[in-house]
Amino acid sequence: MAIKTQPTDADVTAFLDAVPDARRRSEGRAVRELMERVTGAKAVMWGPSMVGFGSRPYQGKASSGDWFVVGFAPRKAALTIYGVYSEYGPADPLMGRLGPHTTGKGCLYLTRLDAVDAGVLEALVRQAWERGSR
Repeated sequence: MAIKTQPTDADVTAFLDAVPDARRRSEGRAVRELMERVTGAKAVMWGPSMVGFGSRPYQGKASSGDWFVVGFAPRKAALTIYGVYSEYGPADPLMGRLGPHTTGKGCLYLTRLDAVDAGVLEALVRQAWERGSR
């Protein structure tokens, strides 16, 4: 089965400007800037609520298709970062230096972007981009 979430032509800036919570809105803008700088790729909306960078083939248990290499979603409960964490394989030592976070199903959840080490987050994004954009 094909992945349901696909890239769209929706405006990333308009999406981020419409995030209801001021802190999440600010965090979304900051993570967009970080990911654009690190990847050199343009931010693209994937579905109605995810911002992704790059594209690569994906093969999951129940679906396959293209998926972004790294991305994020400024969700109400947490800023969700995609692509930098995997529950498969050895734990990344950088995760222990990141600061307060939780993980699950390949996602990194940050309740406060200002509480984590920006340099470590940047290193995680860079690592994920280099690994996934080959």
